Amino acid sequence: MTGRTHDLAGLTTLTAYITYQPLMTMSLATFIVSFGANMFGSVAPDLDQATASFWRKFPAGSLIGSIVQPLLGSHRLISHSIIGIFTANWLMTLLLGYTHKFLIVDAKIVLFSFMFGYISHLIMDTFTKEGVPWLFPIPIRFGFPPIKIFRVTTDSMFERGVIYPGLMILNGYLIYHNYSKFLNFFTHHIIR
Repeated sequence: MTGRTHDLAGLTTLTAYITYQPLMTMSLATFIVSFGANMFGSVAPDLDQATASFWRKFPAGSLIGSIVQPLLGSHRLISHSIIGIFTANWLMTLLLGYTHKFLIVDAKIVLFSFMFGYISHLIMDTFTKEGVPWLFPIPIRFGFPPIKIFRVTTDSMFERGVIYPGLMILNGYLIYHNYSKFLNFFTHHIIR
């Protein structure tokens, strides 16, 4: 899947999560940081690729990416597995523990938002022809459907014409269906 599809899938999981939470108890700062954490989480598994769009956004990012890539094996290995999920959770927990001293947000919600983005990335990649090595170091790549020919090719017409618009429609539905909840939240925090 392309980076923008991963971003939208991460946003969809975050939107679904928010619609089932008591939104009014969340601060605006937590909402904003959770959004950023979700966007980062939705591309974080691809940090194992020196050419990832994430690395190109920073000065010397490709250099840092070429240092990180050998540490994670190669593309779709450790970071695309259950071990990667637990490692990302542990690292994000450490980071939030450090930033908690100067960033006043609900770390639990931020961590959930990051992990929703991260796991949504792996789930979306499970639908691609390459599959995902969920049980790394066992060298089996899992994909759905099991027959590879029926899976999605990255940046194909199917991804651009069906999956991406489908995620947009799902987001629109979730927001429309819970419009008053979002409106009350923003009215409470912005107009107040």
